[in-house]
Amino acid sequence: MTIVTSHMTFSLNLFLALPLVFAAGTVVLRAETANRPAAARPAVEIQAHRGASYDAPENTLVSAKLAWKNRADAVELDIRPTKDNGLVVIHDADTKRTTGVAGKIEEMTLAQIQALDAGSWKGAKFAGEKIPTFDEFLAIIPEGGKLLVELKSDERIVAGTKAAVDRSGKKPEQIVFISSSKEALAAAKKLMPQHRVVWIRNYHVDKATGKATQTIEEVIATAKELGFDGIDLKAAWPIDAALVKKVKEAGLTLYVWTVDDPAVARKLVEAGVDGITTNRAGWLRAQLGL
Repeated sequence: MTIVTSHMTFSLNLFLALPLVFAAGTVVLRAETANRPAAARPAVEIQAHRGASYDAPENTLVSAKLAWKNRADAVELDIRPTKDNGLVVIHDADTKRTTGVAGKIEEMTLAQIQALDAGSWKGAKFAGEKIPTFDEFLAIIPEGGKLLVELKSDERIVAGTKAAVDRSGKKPEQIVFISSSKEALAAAKKLMPQHRVVWIRNYHVDKATGKATQTIEEVIATAKELGFDGIDLKAAWPIDAALVKKVKEAGLTLYVWTVDDPAVARKLVEAGVDGITTNRAGWLRAQLGL
């Protein structure tokens, strides 16, 4: 079957496959990145930074659940050890910013930390939200869901992390470990070789020379030497298709953090990165048409 207009004739299959705009009796085909067939779009993970942290209190269960509801591919979170060897989900080394009560995580017991209100700072409707344990976070991963677990400590955190992962019964592909600590990542890979580990790299420029203090070639070489599976670059890095090609030719995955600007995200998608970490996962996905 064909459809005929005053200006063109085309098959029904093409008609159904493409978005149309009707104007003055003429069918106009409009090509948009958002409407490309899935196979034609660059594949990229949308990773929720500390959950849906733009809309809900970061690193809480409500934030993670909202992120998955908003179709995040993965939720990024931070874990730290407590005084009594528990593992809690919190970014800062101190509880002050998200609870209003000062206290160093490593000097507090799990019970003391979970007695705090980590939700009210984001809004009255979140009052009473607790700093969760890593076990609690693992328990709410949906089928097909994924966590990017940032190890906010050295290698001493790894044994307890493995124990929690083992208790959870989650599949290895559902839990990826990230960290800026080479020691923690190397220990995680040794103890949990079936899990992917990705090295976080910040971006610094030497004020005297105006050059980056570390090149992408140096980052790649170190990651390969230590047996890491990928690198996670701050968005300040000069990321383009050439840089991505170098990373992928080395057999490494490339994530980028933290991106809330759709224009920046689009450039990263077109450059070929594997994942983009954002505070607004659902919103950014919609902006990108993914």
